[in-house]
Amino acid sequence: MSNTAPLSPTQVDQLDAQQLASMIDHTLLAPTATVQDIDQLCDQAAEFMTASVCIQPIWVAYAAKRLDESPVKICTVIGFPSGAQTPETKAFETAQAITNGAEEVDMVINQAAALVADKAALLHDIRSVVDAAAGHDVLVKVILETAALTDQAKILACEAALEAGADFVKTSTGFGPGGATAADVTLLRNTVGHGLGVKASGGIRTRQDAMEMLKAGATRLGASSTYAILS
Repeated sequence: MSNTAPLSPTQVDQLDAQQLASMIDHTLLAPTATVQDIDQLCDQAAEFMTASVCIQPIWVAYAAKRLDESPVKICTVIGFPSGAQTPETKAFETAQAITNGAEEVDMVINQAAALVADKAALLHDIRSVVDAAAGHDVLVKVILETAALTDQAKILACEAALEAGADFVKTSTGFGPGGATAADVTLLRNTVGHGLGVKASGGIRTRQDAMEMLKAGATRLGASSTYAILS
């Protein structure tokens, strides 16, 4: 487990730029990102000392080599962005990503299973990734795509993530119908308690956005606008 307990509003207000940076996954998931874009992302993450860079699987090995001397973690996405892949496919993606140097994986759930309250399918889906990461000291974050789900489905997905042994629940892919909201972050936090971290992602572009999500209970932020947030 890592970073599961949220900060108080007072603690959030007292965060300096470095402390805030350490809670951000500096993110570039555009499928058209070039090697120059990834170089810039990695260099910025190393400068800011963010928690991680979050990149597509094709860039994991490259970014791991570029950031080899940095404490910045390598995060990638699994079953992205729809989550409609089979559990076996997600498990393979996870194992390959870890072999290539991933230290954190953000997997998208089977959204259809959440919407019809098929907890068994959700557990199988999430456990496929958790089991593939087992023994590798790799964080597993479970992306719900909250804007596409009912509150009942969000709660069920959080409960499945807890039961499956994941480390975080996460609001959004950034490619769905909407991004993070304070209401959703609060719902996720209230459901998982302090047992899991909560990552807010999607539409976090300013320091004010970041503060709002942290005060709602997030312990990690996914953002491409890291410079603007820290400025």
